[in-house]
Amino acid sequence: MKALVTGGGGFLGKAIVRALLQRGIEVHSFSRGEYPALAELGVKQHRGNLVDANAIARAAEGSDVVFHVAAKPGIWGDYDDYHQANVIATQNVIAACRRHGIRKLVHTSSPSVVFDGRDMEGINESVPYPDHFKAHYPRTKALAEQIVRTANDAQLATVSLRPHLIWGPGDNHLLPRLVARARSGQLARIGTNKNLIDTIYIDNAADAHLLAADRLSPGSAIAGKVYFISQGDPVPMWDMINRLLDAAGAPPVTRRVPRWLAILLATGFEIAHRVTGRRGEPRLTRFVVSEMSTAHWFDISAARRDLGYAPRISIAEGLERLRHAAAEPPSAQ
Repeated sequence: MKALVTGGGGFLGKAIVRALLQRGIEVHSFSRGEYPALAELGVKQHRGNLVDANAIARAAEGSDVVFHVAAKPGIWGDYDDYHQANVIATQNVIAACRRHGIRKLVHTSSPSVVFDGRDMEGINESVPYPDHFKAHYPRTKALAEQIVRTANDAQLATVSLRPHLIWGPGDNHLLPRLVARARSGQLARIGTNKNLIDTIYIDNAADAHLLAADRLSPGSAIAGKVYFISQGDPVPMWDMINRLLDAAGAPPVTRRVPRWLAILLATGFEIAHRVTGRRGEPRLTRFVVSEMSTAHWFDISAARRDLGYAPRISIAEGLERLRHAAAEPPSAQ
């Protein structure tokens, strides 16, 4: 077996790479950068941009399965950047699979593709895409997911997974941002903290991707489908954030801001960013306010049934692993 992982140097990508290597599978990675950690693991690295169709086609040659994990995250920026990285790139990955007769494509999507600004409580995969998106990331990820679903046919089997709020040791996106803002006093609870959320520990997210690949083939029961994956253990949002901060050695968030005030502040930050042409993200956006003041938990019974998925690492065990990793010196990690 040979597998290609796009974004293999990222948080989830690297976890999938390690899980594949543990099975004795030859792993190749396609990323824009070079990652020493992947080189140490013996992974063949291909450098390039996913908008270059020929570059990804060369990297995919000889693969039996492609895990398309790479994407442009975030909640601020030019639409074209998100479209290129999330939509055009996905089209190029599919084209590479077809060019080389690759039969399996496992795509990493996001629950945000069905978020319309309201509570998502125990929803399943039957929920439709919204008519309007509050940010470029969910809009372009929804387009990419639809492209993947449409691409499924007798030659190429596709499946999309929607992991929610991936966390754990090695996180280079969500947790560092939370810790930095908590230590600088820039975090405040928005709303009442009654909104429950799902999360997923990094190893469980990687497990789900490999389980999907195991069961995926043209005409299989999961081909052309999407699946929510999570811990299956929804908790109040700010309780979970404070547990993550505690494990990372950061102070808890105690200050509270009413939702109406948070929306007002976010609107002001967005306007100031646009008027001044500042780079980077505003301190707060209306999309983030919506995300942090609504419920996000999902019915994962389809993933349990069709993929055989069951989170083997509990939230409590994952937090202990995170605490242990945070206590280690950087050279030991």
